[in-house]
Amino acid sequence: MSQREKDAAGKFKCTVRERAMFEAGVKMGTIYHQFVGVPVDGSNVDILEKSIEKGILVQPYVKSVKVAIDRSQFRKKADEYSYVSLTGNMLDVVLQVQIDDVVVTAEMRYDEGLKYPLMYISHVTE
Repeated sequence: MSQREKDAAGKFKCTVRERAMFEAGVKMGTIYHQFVGVPVDGSNVDILEKSIEKGILVQPYVKSVKVAIDRSQFRKKADEYSYVSLTGNMLDVVLQVQIDDVVVTAEMRYDEGLKYPLMYISHVTE
């Protein structure tokens, strides 16, 4: 472990498991708050999914990330002023964060029952 990582780890007054969960939440918040509102359609959706994934992958502790955008909400352009902006209910994200031997899987999906784009921890291994 580098000195820089030791210094950072010393700031956390929690377990490695709790820190990994915290890091997963930070990544999910980044995806939601950085990308919601971006104009999206069939011509850029693949690029946007990959851009989100690549941007998250460079952050600390990210082991993997998969982003899928719900294309069913795209509509045909009526004119030059009509387009769809990315919303939380269009995002389906699964990411894994690993710190030491702890791997946290976090997911973001629109929950129809809650009517909400829910972010949650779906699995933890140690």
